[in-house]
Amino acid sequence: MRVLGLMSGTSADGVDAVLAEFSGSSSSPRWTLIHSASAAYPSDLRKRILAMAQGEAATAAATLELAEAITELQAKAAEACDPDHSASLIGCHGQTIWHRPPECDSTERVRRGSSWQMLQGPLLAKILQRPVIHDFRAADLALGGQGAPLVPMADAALMGRIQGWRALLNLGGIANITLIPPSSGPDRKRPVLGWDCGPANSLIDLAIEEFTDGRDRCDRNGAMAALGQVMREPLANWLREPYFLRRAPKSTGRELFGRADLARRLSELQPACREDRMATLTAFTAAVVAQDLQHLHSLGLPLPIEMVVAGGGRHNTTLMKELQSRCLGLRVRPSDDLNLPCESREALVFALLAWWHHRNHPGNAPAITGAERSCVLGIRADPA
Repeated sequence: MRVLGLMSGTSADGVDAVLAEFSGSSSSPRWTLIHSASAAYPSDLRKRILAMAQGEAATAAATLELAEAITELQAKAAEACDPDHSASLIGCHGQTIWHRPPECDSTERVRRGSSWQMLQGPLLAKILQRPVIHDFRAADLALGGQGAPLVPMADAALMGRIQGWRALLNLGGIANITLIPPSSGPDRKRPVLGWDCGPANSLIDLAIEEFTDGRDRCDRNGAMAALGQVMREPLANWLREPYFLRRAPKSTGRELFGRADLARRLSELQPACREDRMATLTAFTAAVVAQDLQHLHSLGLPLPIEMVVAGGGRHNTTLMKELQSRCLGLRVRPSDDLNLPCESREALVFALLAWWHHRNHPGNAPAITGAERSCVLGIRADPA
């Protein structure tokens, strides 16, 4: 079955699309990546998305117009990826505007979680004239889960197992990690694990926009960070913040690591030059991941043999060097080495989740999100 996957992450750069074919068993599918494409958000649309994602007030009319614009760009990316309309199903994540994990105390849940992925699913189905599976996080949240990350079970199905533990790190706006058990040995019966580590590109991208007065959206190849020196004391202090000491399941987004958070961190780095501040923010992303891996021993788990890296942050050379130097004892390599282009991984995941929805196959896991049970993810919208 051919499925089109659409993904736009918290970086809000645009929409990534993949056309893939799935067959075989649901848990160990055979898959082929046929085509990929992307559609960048126009500057004004991106600014509106980020403003709302940072909590700025908006009228009902402006919110509705934003949802329509996001949906139309999703359709544009879909048409570019599959101009022949060969896919019979669409899986669309939508654009995350706000993510609120469940709030708990030491004894019980205080407030359930909620998450808003902006999209007009029925409109997208009408434009593309095919069924659309969307709103993938709602069912897990309703069952008391974090609603994130949703990629680990799909990662395990797509990437397969090796002789030791394998980690898959996604460097989007937020860094999330998947841990896949080995194919043999006593740990083979362990569950797939995963969580949101913390900021990946979110703070780096916001900082480069500030340092260049909006001329640049990202620190291309980590060029500015490469010119600076990492400030070790503030970095060590940041790693002791509550989120980074919390054990999984955990999830986060721009509501925690957005403009206000960046302003605080840049203030704490004063009077350093912008290159040193960028170097420290870049090292922060790598250090958060490395610290999470170091804490695996508390779960009775060894370090992974390798860590496969996907997402836009894969192209940040300085960030990749920081990861390799801080994640000692494991091999760090791009997902491209496994014939999975780093920009396509999450869109492929949501294509698979849509296929799983079609097959009534669960897409989440309690060990990852904390939900009461596993369940089928997504809501189906058929063309009007």
